[in-house]
Amino acid sequence: MDMKELKENFGRDLCFHGGVDNQDILPHGTVEQVRREVRDCMSQLGAGGGYILAPCHNIQPVTPTENIVAMYETAWSEGWY
Repeated sequence: MDMKELKENFGRDLCFHGGVDNQDILPHGTVEQVRREVRDCMSQLGAGGGYILAPCHNIQPVTPTENIVAMYETAWSEGWY
């Protein structure tokens, strides 16, 4: 699904939760790729509020701890509380 389109069509009526790719980026990406993914989700789904940062489903057991930490640290450092 296109995050920008979802936000444009439903963002006034819905709060979005998730969106961070948990099948490729989070378990297999680099820390920098995770940071880019988080920034992308925050800028598209979080524009104007109404977004809860989280993986699109659940965190896979093979996900490196540093990628999980990077997901939340990126949001925190960018001012998303």
